[in-house]
Amino acid sequence: MKILVPVKRVIDYNVKVRVKADQSGVELANVKMAMNPFDEIAVEQALRIKEAGQADEVVLVSVGPTQSQETIRTGLAMGADRGIHIEAAHETEPLAVAKLLKAVIEREEPGLVLCGKQAIDDDSNQTGQMLSALLGWSQATFASGVELAGDKAKIIREVDGGLEHITVSMPTVVSVDLRLNEPRYASLPNIMKAKKKPIDSVSVEELGVDITSRLQVLKVEEPEARAAGIKVGSVNELVEKLKNEAKVI
Repeated sequence: MKILVPVKRVIDYNVKVRVKADQSGVELANVKMAMNPFDEIAVEQALRIKEAGQADEVVLVSVGPTQSQETIRTGLAMGADRGIHIEAAHETEPLAVAKLLKAVIEREEPGLVLCGKQAIDDDSNQTGQMLSALLGWSQATFASGVELAGDKAKIIREVDGGLEHITVSMPTVVSVDLRLNEPRYASLPNIMKAKKKPIDSVSVEELGVDITSRLQVLKVEEPEARAAGIKVGSVNELVEKLKNEAKVI
């Protein structure tokens, strides 16, 4: 079985995001970029499934500018077998990404697609679900446990009430959550090996997908700074402020 893992290039989670002066978006110039943390968890899970002898190949796919190949190389250094780079603008909408991934999946014919539940830049949490609908495949979201058993996948999902255990038929699209695993660090020998692993570049035109923007960003702005807290002298004063100032009771 082949496992396909979409990976996205985003601003490193340790970097403070800055809004552009014209409020058209966030500043990307000279900013450290990295693989989306949830996608990194998906790559790790795919590798564990392969190491358990349940998969033959792990293929990474990234949609974005040329620099997205660096993100693919990161996954190859972790242990993935090869990568596919779809050349597109950085601001590709979730529906367009889902359509591009569908075109690649029809070529590659994987048995399982593992993706992060969301990207930390736009927090859309849409691509996995859209991809499942376009393919007509089963889906499982927010997975904190994944176990393959023949043509079924047993998934543990994190829901508001606790954990939900479900079984879905393969092939399937699974979006992974934070507590699924702890991604490995790439060793120096594997980093060197990753430089020789193949990355195929595919254009949007080759895949025959329309990625025209259907959303319009009006303005991007930072949230208001939080006001400093205060200390109250008694329970009565606390109740009075909650009632008359915060108006929460």
